[in-house]
Amino acid sequence: MDNFFERLSFWIERMLAIAFMAAVALSFVNVVGRYLLGQTFIWADEVQIYIMIWMAFLGAVVVSWRHMHLRMDLLFKMLPARLRQLVSLLELACMIVLAGVVLFLSGQYAYTMFILNRLSDVAQVPMWIPHSGVALGFGLILLIALRHLWQVFYPPERGPAADSEGAL
Repeated sequence: MDNFFERLSFWIERMLAIAFMAAVALSFVNVVGRYLLGQTFIWADEVQIYIMIWMAFLGAVVVSWRHMHLRMDLLFKMLPARLRQLVSLLELACMIVLAGVVLFLSGQYAYTMFILNRLSDVAQVPMWIPHSGVALGFGLILLIALRHLWQVFYPPERGPAADSEGAL
């Protein structure tokens, strides 16, 4: 399972890099068009916003897997080990509840946009596409949080080397 999330994080990072380059290229083309040609793609800003939405929520998946959240942990680090474990478990429980709620609500909303066939005002992008980025991101974060919770109660084995050490 960990290997799956590592590969997923690797590919998400690559997709985010490509999406970022596409957004920058789109912006560059629009700037050149505006100042040199007097023409712009009026839909470009809208598409860039949708790219950024996907980048934010899929980037959060990678951050969640790698435990790279921004946190104020000065007080946390001063707590005794058992209390730190309890606080970490509480954080994980909150993350699971929050991710589950956001997944449910954003999934419902994206589905509603799909059923209504709602399109964006300028670019005519189906609105379920940008909204599904939120649901996908929080769905993956929920799976990652559940995996982390599983590891709290069932820590990973040290591997075959641990077994051979005990046999000596």
